Amino acid sequence: MNLTKLHKLFLQFPTISTDTRKISADCLFFALKGPNFNGNKFAEDAIRAGAAYAIVDEKVYNTSENTILVENVLDTLQKLAVYHRNYSKAKVISLTGSNGKTTTKELINAVLSKKYKTIATKGNLNNHIGVPLTLLSIKEDTEIAIVEMGANHQGEIAFLSGLAQPDFGYITNFGKAHLEGFGGIEGVIKGKSELYDYLIQNNRYVFFNADDAIQKEKLASYIKKMGFSENDHQYYNIELIGSLPFVTLKFDDVLIETQLIGKYNFPNCCAAIIMGKYFNVPLNQIKGAIESYAPDNNRSQLLEKKGHHIILDAYNANPTSMIAALENFNGMNANHKVLFLGDMFELGVTSAKEHQAIADFADKLEFPNVFLVGENFFATKTNFKKFKNFEELENFLAELDLAKSTMLIKGSRGMALERILELL
Repeated sequence: MNLTKLHKLFLQFPTISTDTRKISADCLFFALKGPNFNGNKFAEDAIRAGAAYAIVDEKVYNTSENTILVENVLDTLQKLAVYHRNYSKAKVISLTGSNGKTTTKELINAVLSKKYKTIATKGNLNNHIGVPLTLLSIKEDTEIAIVEMGANHQGEIAFLSGLAQPDFGYITNFGKAHLEGFGGIEGVIKGKSELYDYLIQNNRYVFFNADDAIQKEKLASYIKKMGFSENDHQYYNIELIGSLPFVTLKFDDVLIETQLIGKYNFPNCCAAIIMGKYFNVPLNQIKGAIESYAPDNNRSQLLEKKGHHIILDAYNANPTSMIAALENFNGMNANHKVLFLGDMFELGVTSAKEHQAIADFADKLEFPNVFLVGENFFATKTNFKKFKNFEELENFLAELDLAKSTMLIKGSRGMALERILELL
């Protein structure tokens, strides 16, 4: 079946599934493969569960009129997404960066949905499978699609840009994330900048943080851009009023009081503001959208449990975001501060150095109660209490009666430090 015919079929059955545990009636099931699974084996299961068709790439599983044999299922999914993106009239905004992508994407969506029909990446489905699924969620009436793009090695953002073909783009920042795959911070900058490269080469529009020296330099000679800054008056001026604990900012003499913790969320709000301005969303609606947005999914959530005030930031961690979180926590006016810090992943040969730097930084800030969790933090030289794994921490907390305190819980996703909440 050629791409044009497959797209016509998709318009008839516009729901995509890649998981037989989540089959919806009359969907198209794409039998993807992975290192430990072969979706082809579940094609008939998907059809029995209600899928209209199953797309397979092994002839032995092309067993009925409801199976469609292609050369490569993943490649077909990606090509169908590109075809649909070009078939659609929606404008596409792509964003990437080391930290803050998902929060920024949610803020942009909150602002632009005040005036337009929007769709946005669900959760963090931002890779070579997630981006096509996002593009295929564009509806006939969609006016703006906000596509988050993640990467852990060079070339990935270039590839995803080729799929999404964004009309607009934004990079949140360049930080010490996925250093193992990118080959150091210079590799991160080069890899994330592939979005800029695509936008510039195709004469597309760029939004940027003019207070980020790297971004400002890379875009110095490019004309089609809109920036924000706290001080440079050739760009939109947005003033940070405070961030302890919640970010408060001022734009055009309008005060915006967010539900977002930490100064590191200030540029995320600024990006949503300038995009709202570009797309002519009234300022009072921009304010309302940002003020009503509340983070979830373990991202800088402010919680209360058993008398403890808790900043739960356990979705992800890297050296840059960890430093920002510690600085913000240090500035908070609170009694009896307690830190639970979990290992940071994908740092490669720099892992020992970066974990030691975080332990040293926490020591420099003189936090009185710091608990380090994970093999990497356990190997650091520090006087803080250390635990090789979560089970050791669990046993320790079972015997510890923590006074009512203000806590910061931060670590990489694989550490699942949100489990601490169950122990309090």
